[in-house]
Amino acid sequence: MTGQEPSPPEPRPWLERIGLAAIAAVLGSLLIVMAVAAFTGGELVLAAMSASGAVLTLGIGLMTLVRG
Repeated sequence: MTGQEPSPPEPRPWLERIGLAAIAAVLGSLLIVMAVAAFTGGELVLAAMSASGAVLTLGIGLMTLVRG
């Protein structure tokens, strides 16, 4: 321990933020489609897992875009 606090990391560039958010949006939309398909097929546990995965993926993508 040197007693010095580490400097905070620099935020990501905007192009990287937009790219990561776009990937999260695509994966989130695929999880939403899977949740709907599982629900219509009667697989409620799979539908719930897919829906929660979609919410988390889209939320993290939004946080990446906003916070950097």
